[in-house]
Amino acid sequence: MAKIIIFGLLDSSSLAHFYLKNDTEHEVVAFSISKEYMIGIQKFEGLPVIPFEDVEKELPPKNYRFFAPMSYRKMNRLRADVYRQIKEKEYEVISYVSSTATVAPGTNIGENCFILEKTVIQPFVNIGNNVVIWSGVQVSHHASIDDHVFLGAQSIISGHCKIDSYSFLGMNSAIREGVHVKEGVLVAMSTAITGETEPWSVYKGVPGKKDPISSKNFDA
Repeated sequence: MAKIIIFGLLDSSSLAHFYLKNDTEHEVVAFSISKEYMIGIQKFEGLPVIPFEDVEKELPPKNYRFFAPMSYRKMNRLRADVYRQIKEKEYEVISYVSSTATVAPGTNIGENCFILEKTVIQPFVNIGNNVVIWSGVQVSHHASIDDHVFLGAQSIISGHCKIDSYSFLGMNSAIREGVHVKEGVLVAMSTAITGETEPWSVYKGVPGKKDPISSKNFDA
């Protein structure tokens, strides 16, 4: 059992608190957020909120671990920045894998991953750091997921696929076997990617067609 600090005060942090409390032996002891967002906030879900700038003074890395299960805003770049800052403070960062997920033995899963219920991860899959995999996702055999990726609920990644960093797959999307999803690609909800993609592009439809806008403009 470890004592955990959760970064953030939004829905993803609330969900992380619920899952860690009810599905692990970890103890969540505090939340943390940047000072500029703390005006009038001292507690969240009954636990203290510590300014991130000073967190290592109050809760030192030798005694506490961090978890930062943030959303996909700015194509996962905000979560990536926070993850790097936590590592610079020399904290160990945990991952959460739901007890109802089916994960093949020997699967490599990095730090700060948030893998929710009913996910299926087949053999010979590699998952990097800071990856969010929502409920009911299938990651098929010999697939590779790089750092800072978000996979929406019920999305399907076929065998031998590669998903590069900062990519976002919307719910019910599908990637055909052997396809390489390049860095920063946004795959819209219910879109099927059947061939080559271009970095920092948006794809919509069945089969997926490239949209004129860049995914770098995505700020949801």
